Amino acid sequence: MLDRRQFVQGTAAMLAACGSSWAPSLVQAQSIAAGAEGLPEGAVEAAILHALPGKRPLLKRTFRPPNYETPLDVFHQAFTPNDAFFVRYHLAVIPEVQAEQWQLTVGGEAVQQPLTLTLRDLKEGFQQVEVAAVCQCAGNRRGLFQPHVPGVQWGYGAMGNAVWRGVRLKEVLHKAGLKPEALEVVCDGADYGVITKTPDFIKSLPVWKALEDTTLIALEMNGAPLPHWNGYPARIVVPGWVGTYWVKQLTALNVSSKPFEGFWMKSAYRIPKGKFPMVDRFISQESDTNTPITEMVVNSLITNITNGQSVESGAAVEVKGIAWDAGYGIQRVAVSTDAGATWRDAALGTDLGRFSWRQWTYRFQAGPRGQQTLMAQATNRVGATQTMSLIGNPAGYHHNVVQQITLIVT
Repeated sequence: MLDRRQFVQGTAAMLAACGSSWAPSLVQAQSIAAGAEGLPEGAVEAAILHALPGKRPLLKRTFRPPNYETPLDVFHQAFTPNDAFFVRYHLAVIPEVQAEQWQLTVGGEAVQQPLTLTLRDLKEGFQQVEVAAVCQCAGNRRGLFQPHVPGVQWGYGAMGNAVWRGVRLKEVLHKAGLKPEALEVVCDGADYGVITKTPDFIKSLPVWKALEDTTLIALEMNGAPLPHWNGYPARIVVPGWVGTYWVKQLTALNVSSKPFEGFWMKSAYRIPKGKFPMVDRFISQESDTNTPITEMVVNSLITNITNGQSVESGAAVEVKGIAWDAGYGIQRVAVSTDAGATWRDAALGTDLGRFSWRQWTYRFQAGPRGQQTLMAQATNRVGATQTMSLIGNPAGYHHNVVQQITLIVT
């Protein structure tokens, strides 16, 4: 009988032999300890490092469709390198789109003049703008839910921070001309399922969100063309909202006067009404009991110290981390070195934009021998604060419980 390692190697070899363009090379067959505390046993065992073409080794969460997590140590940087940016797909077939053949159709019953645009049209016919923004899967940290819930068992790394460059979505929509009854903008990409009955991954945005200055059709990230695995040649960027709306390999925009009825809007990516603080609501898609997940909740992460790390008693310790929210801005990061008994303010780093994460640092002296618990809690400018206990929901979204890390003081 094949063991797990032999199976993964054999599968990769088989896909490569069949001409698959995305068969990963196995770089390191080992479980990743950092950030794995609390993950289901199977998720820890499966978290081996794979390198997709064009990517450095990332933590594999699922192989097909490809879902790969950024290792914790990458988050020391203000912006996440393109080759280390996480990969998230719902459907298994991800065509390699050729720039010269790519077209974006803009239509629907609520536009006045349907359009077909090429990549050159977008680059030369519209103003190019930039926004620094965190892209985060709604299920980031799902694997840390207790009790565990179904779905990709993400640790901390289903997110990244980048400078996105492209054209404002509203400029494209204005060129097509919106009718007064326009309600939602329906976005479709080039990926599709292996089985024809698999629902196509199509998302909609409320028109008011599509018309915000910061909502983009992005063509670049961090000064380079979008990587294949992150949406080349064009993707939607919705700063402040979770990544499910950031449709990759964009091919079509259809403006509708009615709420879109697709599976990924009506059934998936929904949260119970009233459980989470939410300013941006998608009212046309709400039901009596639940609502589409929209904006990210305030959160933080310690990036340079892992659970169980050793430090000498009396040694100077510097804690580094990041904090982010839906764009209201980080007001404060408080750090506790005594399991929450007392809290002190961390020093906030440069403000790189309201949708970017904010780096922070805190220095203290390690205590006496034994265990010392570190905690970090972010608060934003509208008063929202990370929670001390999990807000349960069936799909495992919005995990923003205050992180706890145990130092071993020797």
